[in-house]
Amino acid sequence: MVIDAFSHVRAWVFDLDNTLYSPEMRLFDQIDRRITGYVMRMLGVDHAEADRLRRHYWHEYGTTLAGLMAHHGIEPEAFLIEVHEIDFSVLSPDRELRARIQALPGRRIVYTNGSAAYAERVIAARGLAGLFDATYGVENAGYHPKPRREAFDTVFAADGLDPKRAAMFEDDPRNLHVPHALGMRTVHVAPSPLPAKEAGHIHHHTDDLAGFLARL
Repeated sequence: MVIDAFSHVRAWVFDLDNTLYSPEMRLFDQIDRRITGYVMRMLGVDHAEADRLRRHYWHEYGTTLAGLMAHHGIEPEAFLIEVHEIDFSVLSPDRELRARIQALPGRRIVYTNGSAAYAERVIAARGLAGLFDATYGVENAGYHPKPRREAFDTVFAADGLDPKRAAMFEDDPRNLHVPHALGMRTVHVAPSPLPAKEAGHIHHHTDDLAGFLARL
């Protein structure tokens, strides 16, 4: 039973984008456009090349920012401010999700590859403010992005989190490999599950986070 699989959990770690809100809200589409525009301006390339680099660096490094830092010396602070200046009105409060997260025993944490300031704005727009004991952004991981091991190690050490008594909820399956290896309970939050041969590091899949939490 699902409830038995989580009976030991006392730290609940939630990704942000496309996890605490549905991908159908398309918030991250705005960020993608702003990243492409930023790359065009900073590197002097056309839209097609900027969009290619955005996708390539995300695939290779986990975030476009990490690739831009590695190959072009981009300063992360200005990048994060600019790409997160978006319209949050596409998000709406979710009372059921709030109630389900609030009922979880132990610490409740948000950990995102975006900035902590951006995460707080998303959390507020979703009506989830005041629920979480800590919010960690990529800056709290020394700008190392998930799925890199050092990113998780840095954030979890700062939080004092015991992975063997924790669960991780993520839309990007790449970002569940390290939590699984650390002994965390892993939950893939996405419209469709991975094929079984690719999902060995995933304990559970759901397309309805609130509904899943209601079963715990």
